[in-house]
Amino acid sequence: MPHFTTSGLSLAYEVSGEGFPVLLIHGFASSGKVNWVDTGWVETLNGAGYQTITLDNRGHGLSDKPHDPEFYSPAQMAEDAVALLDHLGIEKAAVLGYSMGARITAFMAFAHPERVAAVIFGGMGMNLINGLTDGNDIIAGLRAPDLSDLTHPTARQFRIFADHTGSDREALAACMETSRQPMARADVRRIDVPSLVAVGEADEMAGGADALAELLPQGEAVVIPKRDHMRATGDKVFKAAALAFLGKHAPNLPIS
Repeated sequence: MPHFTTSGLSLAYEVSGEGFPVLLIHGFASSGKVNWVDTGWVETLNGAGYQTITLDNRGHGLSDKPHDPEFYSPAQMAEDAVALLDHLGIEKAAVLGYSMGARITAFMAFAHPERVAAVIFGGMGMNLINGLTDGNDIIAGLRAPDLSDLTHPTARQFRIFADHTGSDREALAACMETSRQPMARADVRRIDVPSLVAVGEADEMAGGADALAELLPQGEAVVIPKRDHMRATGDKVFKAAALAFLGKHAPNLPIS
């Protein structure tokens, strides 16, 4: 994968297809490949006439993995996303983020609305504001000597996922310390770009989709039936809703 450098870190990315660009920002303990390629998102978006840009967030995938929590605020990672657009010479893109990636997307849209045509917050509802209550348990689970030591269900879930993706667990623990920073309600109200909030019906980590959409000046919501946080990512209802939303706000036409 190609890399670019920002804030002294080397970050991996991939570009695929042609058309209006959609920047894809993955969730915690995942990567561009796991979150977007393996779930069929890249194929789906390319097939619909969009160019896709996947980024391995700092601490993840093939990107640099500092162990210092000071490197992982969502505002810093939002600047990584903007720096990637700069590196590629792209003035404006639609942005689709999942879970932690949705939080990063929100900070990006707040700080740089001129770079964002539309945003999709997957796996992130009102907990964008309320925060993640299981964060300390997840950190403890990542640092536990063995999976058998864990009883907290969310901690076990993320430890299994981190091990499955071959992640640097100490980098992830550092990331979890600061990347879960909530966004102020007043700041959410100022994200004045077209916004779709998509949350699984059984997702206990995201918070309510409708409540977040109501706060966003141009927000709308979709509930993904019968899906929890992990299983909503590649769901066909989610993809169909995203394509319909992008069709209205980020037409799949070449950039002028």
